[in-house]
Amino acid sequence: MIDRPSRRALSLFVPIALALSAPAAVLADPAPMAAPVVTTQDLGGDASGRLLVFAQRIEPGAPAQEEVDTSAFNPTGTAIAAREVAHLAPGTPALVGTEADAFPTPWSKLPPGTYRLQAVFDRNHDYNYGGRGAGDLVSAVVEASLPGPIPTLTLDRELPAKRFEDRLAQLPANRRTDVEMGLKSVEAVDIPSRLMTGFSGRATAIKGWVALPPGYADGKGSYPTVYSDGGFGSTLDSAKMSAAGVAAMMAKGEMPPMIWVFLDHHIATGTHEFADSANNGPWGAALTTEAIPALEAKYRMDARASGRFLTGHSSGGWSTLWLQVAYPKIFGGTWPTAPDPSDFHDFTNIDIYAPDANAYVGADGQPLPLIRDKGKVIATLKQFAQLEAALGAYGGQFASFDWVFSPRCPDGRPCPLFDRATGKVDPAVAAWWREHYDIAHIVKRDWPKLKPDLDGKIHLIVGTADTFYLDGAARRLKAVLDELGAQSSFRFVPERTHFDLYAEGDDRMALLKTIAKEIYSVARPEAKPGN
Repeated sequence: MIDRPSRRALSLFVPIALALSAPAAVLADPAPMAAPVVTTQDLGGDASGRLLVFAQRIEPGAPAQEEVDTSAFNPTGTAIAAREVAHLAPGTPALVGTEADAFPTPWSKLPPGTYRLQAVFDRNHDYNYGGRGAGDLVSAVVEASLPGPIPTLTLDRELPAKRFEDRLAQLPANRRTDVEMGLKSVEAVDIPSRLMTGFSGRATAIKGWVALPPGYADGKGSYPTVYSDGGFGSTLDSAKMSAAGVAAMMAKGEMPPMIWVFLDHHIATGTHEFADSANNGPWGAALTTEAIPALEAKYRMDARASGRFLTGHSSGGWSTLWLQVAYPKIFGGTWPTAPDPSDFHDFTNIDIYAPDANAYVGADGQPLPLIRDKGKVIATLKQFAQLEAALGAYGGQFASFDWVFSPRCPDGRPCPLFDRATGKVDPAVAAWWREHYDIAHIVKRDWPKLKPDLDGKIHLIVGTADTFYLDGAARRLKAVLDELGAQSSFRFVPERTHFDLYAEGDDRMALLKTIAKEIYSVARPEAKPGN
Protein backbone atom coordinates (compact mmCIF):
# COMPACT_ATOMS: atom_id res chain seq x y z
CA MET A 1 0.00 0.00 0.00
CA ILE A 2 0.96 3.67 0.17
CA ASP A 3 4.29 4.05 1.92
CA ARG A 4 3.85 7.59 3.25
CA PRO A 5 0.76 9.57 4.26
CA SER A 6 1.55 12.59 2.08
CA ARG A 7 1.32 10.67 -1.19
CA ARG A 8 -1.53 11.50 -3.58
CA ALA A 9 -4.36 9.10 -4.20
CA LEU A 10 -4.47 6.95 -7.28
CA SER A 11 -6.01 4.81 -10.45
CA LEU A 12 -8.29 3.36 -13.13
CA PHE A 13 -9.43 5.13 -16.30
CA VAL A 14 -12.83 6.83 -16.39
CA PRO A 15 -13.91 8.06 -19.83
CA ILE A 16 -14.63 11.79 -19.70
CA ALA A 17 -17.08 13.50 -22.05
CA LEU A 18 -15.06 16.04 -23.96
CA ALA A 19 -16.08 19.52 -25.02
CA LEU A 20 -13.63 20.49 -27.73
CA SER A 21 -12.08 23.81 -28.52
CA ALA A 22 -13.85 27.02 -29.42
CA PRO A 23 -12.71 30.64 -29.68
CA ALA A 24 -11.08 31.87 -26.48
CA ALA A 25 -13.40 34.88 -26.22
CA VAL A 26 -16.42 32.59 -26.03
CA LEU A 27 -14.84 30.24 -23.50
CA ALA A 28 -13.76 33.03 -21.16
CA ASP A 29 -17.26 32.89 -19.65
CA PRO A 30 -18.32 29.25 -20.19
CA ALA A 31 -21.54 27.53 -19.37
CA PRO A 32 -21.86 26.89 -15.64
CA MET A 33 -19.85 23.99 -14.23
CA ALA A 34 -17.37 23.49 -17.02
CA ALA A 35 -13.72 24.40 -16.44
CA PRO A 36 -11.90 26.07 -19.34
CA VAL A 37 -8.15 25.36 -19.43
CA VAL A 38 -5.60 26.85 -21.79
CA THR A 39 -1.81 26.55 -22.06
CA THR A 40 0.65 29.24 -22.99
CA GLN A 41 3.42 26.76 -23.71
CA ASP A 42 4.30 25.13 -27.01
CA LEU A 43 4.62 21.43 -26.25
CA GLY A 44 5.45 20.33 -29.78
CA GLY A 45 4.16 16.90 -30.70
CA ASP A 46 4.19 15.68 -27.09
CA ALA A 47 1.00 17.32 -25.95
CA SER A 48 -1.15 14.41 -24.82
CA GLY A 49 -1.98 13.59 -21.24
CA ARG A 50 -4.63 13.92 -18.58
CA LEU A 51 -6.02 17.31 -17.71
CA LEU A 52 -6.96 17.61 -14.03
CA VAL A 53 -8.82 20.43 -12.31
CA PHE A 54 -8.95 20.64 -8.52
CA ALA A 55 -11.33 22.73 -6.39
CA GLN A 56 -11.04 23.16 -2.63
CA ARG A 57 -13.53 25.08 -0.49
CA ILE A 58 -12.04 27.76 1.75
CA GLU A 59 -13.25 29.94 4.55
CA PRO A 60 -13.10 33.74 4.28
CA GLY A 61 -9.64 35.03 5.12
CA ALA A 62 -7.92 31.69 4.55
CA PRO A 63 -4.14 32.09 4.03
CA ALA A 64 -2.85 32.05 0.47
CA GLN A 65 -1.72 28.76 -1.04
CA GLU A 66 0.38 27.84 -4.06
CA GLU A 67 -1.10 24.39 -4.59
CA VAL A 68 -4.55 22.81 -4.62
CA ASP A 69 -4.33 19.05 -4.51
CA THR A 70 -6.05 15.91 -3.34
CA SER A 71 -5.08 13.21 -0.85
CA ALA A 72 -6.06 9.62 -0.23
CA PHE A 73 -6.11 10.54 3.44
CA ASN A 74 -8.83 13.13 2.87
CA PRO A 75 -10.44 11.81 -0.31
CA THR A 76 -13.51 14.04 -0.35
CA GLY A 77 -11.72 17.20 0.74
CA THR A 78 -11.00 18.31 -2.82
CA ALA A 79 -13.31 18.14 -5.83
CA ILE A 80 -11.83 16.81 -9.07
CA ALA A 81 -12.74 16.97 -12.74
CA ALA A 82 -10.62 15.44 -15.50
CA ARG A 83 -10.39 14.56 -19.18
CA GLU A 84 -7.97 12.92 -21.55
CA VAL A 85 -6.34 15.24 -24.08
CA ALA A 86 -4.86 13.96 -27.34
CA HIS A 87 -3.34 17.29 -28.37
CA LEU A 88 -3.15 20.49 -26.36
CA ALA A 89 -2.03 23.44 -28.48
CA PRO A 90 -1.03 26.87 -27.11
CA GLY A 91 -3.94 29.28 -26.94
CA THR A 92 -6.56 26.66 -27.78
CA PRO A 93 -8.76 26.13 -24.73
CA ALA A 94 -10.21 22.81 -23.68
CA LEU A 95 -13.29 22.42 -21.51
CA VAL A 96 -13.19 19.95 -18.65
CA GLY A 97 -16.68 18.75 -17.82
CA THR A 98 -17.49 18.81 -14.12
CA GLU A 99 -20.78 16.92 -13.95
CA ALA A 100 -20.99 13.35 -15.22
CA ASP A 101 -17.47 12.24 -14.35
CA ALA A 102 -16.51 14.38 -11.39
CA PHE A 103 -15.44 13.32 -7.91
CA PRO A 104 -16.75 13.16 -5.23
CA THR A 105 -19.92 14.71 -6.69
CA PRO A 106 -21.00 16.73 -9.72
CA TRP A 107 -19.69 20.21 -9.09
CA SER A 108 -23.18 21.68 -9.40
CA LYS A 109 -23.94 19.86 -6.14
CA LEU A 110 -20.93 21.15 -4.23
CA PRO A 111 -21.70 23.11 -1.07
CA PRO A 112 -21.98 26.79 -2.07
CA GLY A 113 -18.98 28.87 -1.16
CA THR A 114 -15.61 30.22 -2.22
CA TYR A 115 -13.27 27.69 -3.80
CA ARG A 116 -9.65 27.76 -4.84
CA LEU A 117 -8.99 26.07 -8.18
CA GLN A 118 -5.91 24.84 -9.99
CA ALA A 119 -5.35 22.92 -13.22
CA VAL A 120 -2.61 20.35 -13.80
CA PHE A 121 -1.70 18.73 -17.11
CA ASP A 122 -0.39 15.26 -16.26
CA ARG A 123 1.67 14.57 -19.36
CA ASN A 124 3.11 11.22 -18.23
CA HIS A 125 -0.07 9.71 -16.76
CA ASP A 126 1.78 9.18 -13.48
CA TYR A 127 -0.15 11.50 -11.18
CA ASN A 128 -1.78 8.52 -9.49
CA TYR A 129 1.59 7.17 -8.34
CA GLY A 130 3.47 10.20 -7.12
CA GLY A 131 1.41 13.30 -7.77
CA ARG A 132 2.53 16.15 -10.00
CA GLY A 133 6.06 15.81 -11.30
CA ALA A 134 8.64 16.58 -13.95
CA GLY A 135 7.16 17.93 -17.20
CA ASP A 136 3.67 18.51 -15.83
CA LEU A 137 2.12 21.91 -16.50
CA VAL A 138 0.31 23.78 -13.72
CA SER A 139 -1.78 26.90 -13.48
CA ALA A 140 -1.84 29.54 -10.80
CA VAL A 141 -4.37 29.10 -8.01
CA VAL A 142 -7.51 31.16 -8.61
CA GLU A 143 -10.67 31.73 -6.59
CA ALA A 144 -14.26 31.35 -7.72
CA SER A 145 -17.72 31.02 -6.22
CA LEU A 146 -19.14 27.55 -6.78
CA PRO A 147 -21.52 26.36 -7.99
CA GLY A 148 -21.22 28.82 -10.84
CA PRO A 149 -19.07 29.80 -13.81
CA ILE A 150 -15.40 28.84 -13.60
CA PRO A 151 -12.73 31.28 -14.76
CA THR A 152 -10.19 30.22 -17.37
CA LEU A 153 -7.25 28.39 -15.82
CA THR A 154 -3.97 29.05 -17.66
CA LEU A 155 -1.22 26.44 -17.63
CA ASP A 156 1.82 28.70 -17.54
CA ARG A 157 4.47 26.80 -15.59
CA GLU A 158 6.29 23.52 -16.32
CA LEU A 159 7.48 21.61 -13.29
CA PRO A 160 11.18 20.72 -13.20
CA ALA A 161 12.53 17.29 -12.37
CA LYS A 162 13.03 16.63 -8.68
CA ARG A 163 16.75 16.11 -8.24
CA PHE A 164 18.16 13.75 -5.62
CA GLU A 165 20.25 16.63 -4.31
CA ASP A 166 17.10 18.66 -3.71
CA ARG A 167 15.52 15.80 -1.76
CA LEU A 168 18.70 15.47 0.27
CA ALA A 169 18.70 19.17 1.09
CA GLN A 170 15.20 18.88 2.57
CA LEU A 171 16.27 16.34 5.21
CA PRO A 172 16.93 17.37 8.81
CA ALA A 173 20.60 18.19 9.33
CA ASN A 174 21.46 15.02 11.27
CA ARG A 175 19.81 12.74 8.74
CA ARG A 176 21.38 14.61 5.84
CA THR A 177 24.83 14.13 7.39
CA ASP A 178 24.22 10.38 7.75
CA VAL A 179 22.98 10.02 4.18
CA GLU A 180 25.93 11.99 2.79
CA MET A 181 28.28 9.68 4.70
CA GLY A 182 26.46 6.58 3.49
CA LEU A 183 26.50 7.67 -0.15
CA LYS A 184 30.24 6.95 -0.22
CA SER A 185 29.42 3.25 0.11
CA VAL A 186 26.50 3.10 -2.33
CA GLU A 187 26.64 1.90 -5.95
CA ALA A 188 24.00 1.81 -8.68
CA VAL A 189 22.34 -1.38 -9.91
CA ASP A 190 21.34 -1.45 -13.58
CA ILE A 191 21.15 -5.00 -14.90
CA PRO A 192 19.62 -5.61 -18.36
CA SER A 193 17.00 -8.35 -18.33
CA ARG A 194 16.69 -10.62 -21.33
CA LEU A 195 13.46 -12.08 -19.94
CA MET A 196 11.76 -8.74 -19.41
CA THR A 197 13.05 -7.29 -22.69
CA GLY A 198 11.61 -10.29 -24.51
CA PHE A 199 8.28 -9.87 -22.75
CA SER A 200 7.88 -6.13 -23.28
CA GLY A 201 9.64 -5.74 -26.61
CA ARG A 202 11.77 -2.87 -25.28
CA ALA A 203 15.03 -2.75 -23.35
CA THR A 204 14.25 -3.37 -19.69
CA ALA A 205 16.55 -3.51 -16.70
CA ILE A 206 16.35 -4.28 -12.98
CA LYS A 207 17.48 -1.21 -11.10
CA GLY A 208 18.31 -0.23 -7.57
CA TRP A 209 21.22 0.55 -5.27
CA VAL A 210 23.78 -1.54 -3.40
CA ALA A 211 24.93 -0.53 0.10
CA LEU A 212 28.33 -1.96 1.00
CA PRO A 213 29.52 -2.59 4.57
CA PRO A 214 32.47 -0.79 6.13
CA GLY A 215 35.81 -2.31 5.20
CA TYR A 216 34.42 -3.97 2.09
CA ALA A 217 37.01 -2.49 -0.29
CA ASP A 218 39.93 -3.77 1.79
CA GLY A 219 38.51 -7.16 2.73
CA LYS A 220 38.36 -10.57 1.10
CA GLY A 221 35.52 -12.45 2.75
CA SER A 222 31.92 -12.79 1.56
CA TYR A 223 28.92 -11.15 3.18
CA PRO A 224 25.28 -12.13 3.74
CA THR A 225 23.05 -10.16 1.37
CA VAL A 226 19.69 -8.56 2.10
CA TYR A 227 17.33 -7.70 -0.77
CA SER A 228 14.92 -4.91 0.19
CA ASP A 229 11.94 -3.60 -1.75
CA GLY A 230 10.16 -0.28 -1.23
CA GLY A 231 6.50 0.43 -0.60
CA PHE A 232 3.94 1.84 -3.01
CA GLY A 233 5.13 5.30 -4.01
CA SER A 234 8.81 4.43 -3.72
CA THR A 235 11.20 5.33 -6.53
CA LEU A 236 14.78 4.81 -7.60
CA ASP A 237 15.68 7.95 -5.66
CA SER A 238 14.03 6.69 -2.48
CA ALA A 239 15.91 3.39 -2.92
CA LYS A 240 19.16 5.38 -3.11
CA MET A 241 18.22 7.28 0.06
CA SER A 242 17.48 4.02 1.87
CA ALA A 243 20.73 2.45 0.72
CA ALA A 244 22.72 5.43 1.94
CA GLY A 245 20.93 5.36 5.27
CA VAL A 246 21.73 1.67 5.81
CA ALA A 247 25.36 2.17 4.76
CA ALA A 248 25.64 4.93 7.38
CA MET A 249 24.08 2.75 10.09
CA MET A 250 26.55 -0.04 9.31
CA ALA A 251 29.44 2.44 9.35
CA LYS A 252 28.37 3.63 12.81
CA GLY A 253 28.12 0.06 14.12
CA GLU A 254 24.34 0.22 14.54
CA MET A 255 23.80 -2.68 12.12
CA PRO A 256 25.94 -5.76 11.41
CA PRO A 257 28.06 -5.80 8.24
CA MET A 258 26.09 -7.13 5.28
CA ILE A 259 25.52 -6.19 1.66
CA TRP A 260 22.12 -4.63 1.06
CA VAL A 261 20.41 -4.38 -2.33
CA PHE A 262 17.58 -1.85 -2.46
CA LEU A 263 15.39 -2.66 -5.43
CA ASP A 264 13.12 -0.34 -7.42
CA HIS A 265 9.86 -2.01 -8.45
CA HIS A 266 8.18 1.13 -9.76
CA ILE A 267 6.88 0.99 -13.35
CA ALA A 268 4.31 2.96 -15.36
CA THR A 269 1.43 0.80 -14.12
CA GLY A 270 2.33 1.16 -10.43
CA THR A 271 4.57 -1.46 -8.86
CA HIS A 272 5.35 -4.87 -10.35
CA GLU A 273 6.27 -6.31 -6.90
CA PHE A 274 8.61 -8.86 -8.51
CA ALA A 275 5.63 -11.09 -9.25
CA ASP A 276 5.64 -13.18 -12.41
CA SER A 277 2.62 -11.50 -13.95
CA ALA A 278 0.48 -11.99 -17.05
CA ASN A 279 0.42 -8.23 -17.51
CA ASN A 280 3.73 -6.91 -16.16
CA GLY A 281 5.95 -9.82 -17.12
CA PRO A 282 8.29 -12.31 -15.38
CA TRP A 283 9.92 -9.94 -12.90
CA GLY A 284 10.48 -12.62 -10.25
CA ALA A 285 12.22 -14.91 -12.70
CA ALA A 286 14.30 -12.00 -13.99
CA LEU A 287 15.43 -11.12 -10.47
CA THR A 288 16.32 -14.66 -9.43
CA THR A 289 17.87 -15.95 -12.66
CA GLU A 290 19.46 -12.79 -14.08
CA ALA A 291 19.94 -10.01 -11.54
CA ILE A 292 21.04 -12.01 -8.51
CA PRO A 293 23.64 -14.06 -10.45
CA ALA A 294 24.98 -10.85 -12.00
CA LEU A 295 25.26 -9.19 -8.58
CA GLU A 296 26.93 -12.22 -7.04
CA ALA A 297 29.45 -12.22 -9.88
CA LYS A 298 30.33 -8.59 -9.17
CA TYR A 299 30.25 -8.42 -5.37
CA ARG A 300 31.54 -10.70 -2.63
CA MET A 301 28.10 -11.95 -1.69
CA ASP A 302 27.42 -15.19 0.15
CA ALA A 303 25.97 -16.97 -2.87
CA ARG A 304 23.99 -19.56 -0.94
CA ALA A 305 20.35 -19.64 0.12
CA SER A 306 21.59 -19.34 3.70
CA GLY A 307 23.25 -16.06 2.72
CA ARG A 308 20.36 -14.42 0.84
CA PHE A 309 17.55 -12.67 2.70
CA LEU A 310 14.55 -10.46 2.05
CA THR A 311 12.80 -7.58 3.75
CA GLY A 312 10.48 -4.78 2.68
CA HIS A 313 7.60 -2.65 3.87
CA SER A 314 4.02 -2.45 2.63
CA SER A 315 3.89 -3.38 -1.08
CA GLY A 316 7.58 -4.17 -0.72
CA GLY A 317 6.64 -6.39 2.21
CA TRP A 318 4.26 -8.33 -0.03
CA SER A 319 6.86 -8.68 -2.78
CA THR A 320 9.52 -9.99 -0.40
CA LEU A 321 7.04 -12.39 1.20
CA TRP A 322 5.97 -13.51 -2.27
CA LEU A 323 9.54 -14.04 -3.46
CA GLN A 324 10.28 -16.26 -0.47
CA VAL A 325 7.20 -18.41 -1.16
CA ALA A 326 7.63 -18.48 -4.95
CA TYR A 327 11.40 -19.12 -4.81
CA PRO A 328 11.95 -20.87 -1.45
CA LYS A 329 15.20 -22.53 -2.52
CA ILE A 330 16.78 -19.18 -3.44
CA PHE A 331 16.33 -17.27 -0.17
CA GLY A 332 17.11 -18.04 3.45
CA GLY A 333 14.32 -16.03 5.04
CA THR A 334 12.03 -13.03 4.70
CA TRP A 335 11.19 -10.27 7.18
CA PRO A 336 8.19 -8.45 5.60
CA THR A 337 6.74 -5.53 7.53
CA ALA A 338 3.07 -4.56 7.15
CA PRO A 339 2.83 -6.46 3.86
CA ASP A 340 -0.08 -5.98 1.48
CA PRO A 341 -2.71 -8.72 1.90
CA SER A 342 -1.35 -12.26 2.03
CA ASP A 343 -4.80 -13.87 2.36
CA PHE A 344 -7.41 -12.58 -0.06
CA HIS A 345 -10.27 -13.47 2.26
CA ASP A 346 -9.24 -10.14 3.77
CA PHE A 347 -7.99 -8.00 0.91
CA THR A 348 -7.99 -4.65 2.75
CA ASN A 349 -11.32 -5.69 4.31
CA ILE A 350 -12.77 -7.24 1.10
CA ASP A 351 -13.50 -10.97 1.11
CA ILE A 352 -13.06 -11.35 -2.63
CA TYR A 353 -14.38 -14.95 -2.49
CA ALA A 354 -17.67 -14.21 -0.73
CA PRO A 355 -20.91 -14.87 -2.66
CA ASP A 356 -21.87 -11.66 -4.51
CA ALA A 357 -18.69 -10.08 -3.19
CA ASN A 358 -18.52 -6.31 -3.35
CA ALA A 359 -15.48 -4.11 -2.79
CA TYR A 360 -17.52 -1.19 -1.49
CA VAL A 361 -20.00 -2.68 0.99
CA GLY A 362 -19.88 -5.66 3.32
CA ALA A 363 -22.45 -8.38 3.84
CA ASP A 364 -24.20 -6.07 6.31
CA GLY A 365 -24.59 -3.39 3.62
CA GLN A 366 -22.24 -1.00 5.40
CA PRO A 367 -19.38 0.77 3.55
CA LEU A 368 -16.06 -1.05 3.82
CA PRO A 369 -13.33 1.09 5.43
CA LEU A 370 -9.85 1.27 3.91
CA ILE A 371 -7.87 3.87 5.85
CA ARG A 372 -8.02 4.49 9.60
CA ASP A 373 -6.12 6.58 12.10
CA LYS A 374 -6.36 6.18 15.86
CA GLY A 375 -9.52 4.15 15.46
CA LYS A 376 -11.24 6.66 13.19
CA VAL A 377 -12.14 5.73 9.60
CA ILE A 378 -10.82 8.44 7.29
CA ALA A 379 -11.48 6.83 3.89
CA THR A 380 -13.70 4.06 2.56
CA LEU A 381 -12.79 1.68 -0.23
CA LYS A 382 -15.35 3.30 -2.50
CA GLN A 383 -13.96 6.79 -1.93
CA PHE A 384 -10.39 5.66 -2.47
CA ALA A 385 -11.08 3.62 -5.61
CA GLN A 386 -13.29 6.25 -7.23
CA LEU A 387 -10.78 8.97 -6.46
CA GLU A 388 -8.17 6.85 -8.25
CA ALA A 389 -10.51 6.46 -11.19
CA ALA A 390 -10.97 10.19 -11.52
CA LEU A 391 -7.22 10.82 -11.46
CA GLY A 392 -6.43 8.52 -14.35
CA ALA A 393 -5.87 5.11 -15.85
CA TYR A 394 -2.39 4.22 -14.64
CA GLY A 395 -0.31 4.03 -11.53
CA GLY A 396 -2.99 3.87 -8.84
CA GLN A 397 -2.90 1.42 -5.94
CA PHE A 398 -5.90 -0.69 -6.96
CA ALA A 399 -5.08 -0.40 -10.65
CA SER A 400 -1.60 -1.62 -9.78
CA PHE A 401 -3.06 -4.64 -7.99
CA ASP A 402 -4.97 -5.49 -11.18
CA TRP A 403 -1.79 -5.20 -13.26
CA VAL A 404 0.07 -7.53 -10.89
CA PHE A 405 -2.59 -10.11 -10.02
CA SER A 406 -5.17 -10.27 -12.82
CA PRO A 407 -5.36 -12.21 -16.06
CA ARG A 408 -5.15 -10.21 -19.26
CA CYS A 409 -8.45 -9.29 -20.87
CA PRO A 410 -9.09 -9.25 -24.64
CA ASP A 411 -8.49 -5.49 -24.80
CA GLY A 412 -4.88 -6.08 -23.71
CA ARG A 413 -5.41 -4.60 -20.25
CA PRO A 414 -5.71 -6.52 -16.97
CA CYS A 415 -9.20 -7.68 -16.06
CA PRO A 416 -10.28 -5.55 -13.07
CA LEU A 417 -11.08 -7.38 -9.87
CA PHE A 418 -14.08 -5.14 -9.26
CA ASP A 419 -16.22 -2.63 -11.10
CA ARG A 420 -15.16 0.89 -10.11
CA ALA A 421 -18.71 2.25 -10.39
CA THR A 422 -20.55 -0.44 -8.41
CA GLY A 423 -17.83 -2.29 -6.48
CA LYS A 424 -19.05 -5.68 -7.78
CA VAL A 425 -16.25 -8.29 -7.69
CA ASP A 426 -15.73 -10.47 -10.75
CA PRO A 427 -15.65 -14.05 -9.37
CA ALA A 428 -13.62 -15.34 -12.32
CA VAL A 429 -10.90 -12.76 -11.67
CA ALA A 430 -11.04 -13.52 -7.95
CA ALA A 431 -10.49 -17.21 -8.72
CA TRP A 432 -7.43 -16.33 -10.83
CA TRP A 433 -6.03 -14.20 -8.01
CA ARG A 434 -6.56 -17.09 -5.60
CA GLU A 435 -4.70 -19.70 -7.63
CA HIS A 436 -1.78 -17.47 -8.60
CA TYR A 437 -1.15 -14.90 -5.83
CA ASP A 438 -3.11 -15.66 -2.64
CA ILE A 439 -0.10 -16.57 -0.50
CA ALA A 440 -2.09 -18.23 2.30
CA HIS A 441 -3.95 -20.38 -0.22
CA ILE A 442 -0.78 -21.29 -2.13
CA VAL A 443 1.12 -22.23 1.04
CA LYS A 444 -1.75 -24.44 2.21
CA ARG A 445 -2.23 -25.99 -1.23
CA ASP A 446 1.46 -26.68 -1.83
CA TRP A 447 2.77 -27.21 1.68
CA PRO A 448 4.09 -30.76 1.17
CA LYS A 449 6.27 -29.44 -1.66
CA LEU A 450 7.15 -26.13 0.00
CA LYS A 451 7.84 -27.31 3.54
CA PRO A 452 11.47 -28.50 3.13
CA ASP A 453 12.58 -25.11 1.79
CA LEU A 454 10.06 -22.70 3.37
CA ASP A 455 9.53 -23.92 6.92
CA GLY A 456 10.85 -21.41 9.46
CA LYS A 457 11.70 -18.72 6.90
CA ILE A 458 8.72 -16.35 7.35
CA HIS A 459 9.16 -13.59 9.96
CA LEU A 460 6.27 -11.13 9.56
CA ILE A 461 5.82 -7.90 11.55
CA VAL A 462 2.75 -5.62 11.51
CA GLY A 463 1.05 -3.13 13.82
CA THR A 464 -2.30 -3.96 15.38
CA ALA A 465 -3.56 -0.52 14.30
CA ASP A 466 -2.21 -0.73 10.77
CA THR A 467 -3.52 2.21 8.76
CA PHE A 468 -4.77 -0.05 5.94
CA TYR A 469 -6.03 -2.90 8.17
CA LEU A 470 -3.21 -5.14 6.94
CA ASP A 471 -2.98 -6.92 10.29
CA GLY A 472 -6.17 -8.78 9.37
CA ALA A 473 -4.69 -10.70 6.45
CA ALA A 474 -1.49 -11.33 8.44
CA ARG A 475 -3.50 -13.01 11.19
CA ARG A 476 -5.15 -15.21 8.60
CA LEU A 477 -1.78 -16.24 7.14
CA LYS A 478 -0.52 -17.05 10.61
CA ALA A 479 -3.59 -19.23 11.24
CA VAL A 480 -2.91 -21.17 8.03
CA LEU A 481 0.74 -21.75 8.93
CA ASP A 482 -0.19 -22.74 12.49
CA GLU A 483 -2.75 -25.21 11.15
CA LEU A 484 -0.05 -26.74 8.96
CA GLY A 485 2.28 -27.04 11.92
CA ALA A 486 4.76 -24.74 10.19
CA GLN A 487 7.50 -22.86 11.97
CA SER A 488 7.09 -19.12 11.55
CA SER A 489 7.41 -15.84 13.43
CA PHE A 490 4.60 -13.27 13.52
CA ARG A 491 4.83 -10.08 15.58
CA PHE A 492 1.73 -7.93 16.03
CA VAL A 493 3.03 -4.70 17.55
CA PRO A 494 0.38 -3.14 19.80
CA GLU A 495 -1.17 0.11 18.52
CA ARG A 496 1.42 0.67 15.80
CA THR A 497 0.25 1.94 12.42
CA HIS A 498 1.60 1.61 8.90
CA PHE A 499 3.77 4.68 9.39
CA ASP A 500 5.23 4.39 12.89
CA LEU A 501 5.98 0.65 12.90
CA TYR A 502 9.74 1.15 12.65
CA ALA A 503 10.10 3.81 15.33
CA GLU A 504 11.16 3.30 18.92
CA GLY A 505 11.55 6.45 20.99
CA ASP A 506 13.64 8.90 18.98
CA ASP A 507 14.99 6.19 16.69
CA ARG A 508 12.82 6.11 13.55
CA MET A 509 14.69 3.07 12.16
CA ALA A 510 14.83 0.92 15.30
CA LEU A 511 12.87 -1.96 13.77
CA LEU A 512 15.14 -2.13 10.73
CA LYS A 513 18.16 -2.41 13.02
CA THR A 514 16.45 -5.25 14.88
CA ILE A 515 15.64 -7.02 11.62
CA ALA A 516 19.25 -6.64 10.44
CA LYS A 517 20.55 -8.23 13.64
CA GLU A 518 18.08 -11.09 13.36
CA ILE A 519 19.08 -11.75 9.76
CA TYR A 520 22.76 -11.68 10.66
CA SER A 521 22.21 -14.15 13.49
CA VAL A 522 20.64 -16.57 11.00
CA ALA A 523 23.37 -16.06 8.40
CA ARG A 524 26.28 -16.14 10.87
CA PRO A 525 25.02 -18.01 13.96
CA GLU A 526 28.51 -18.34 15.42
CA ALA A 527 29.55 -14.73 14.89
CA LYS A 528 28.87 -11.70 17.03
CA PRO A 529 27.33 -8.70 15.22
CA GLY A 530 30.14 -6.46 14.02
CA ASN A 531 32.59 -9.34 13.46
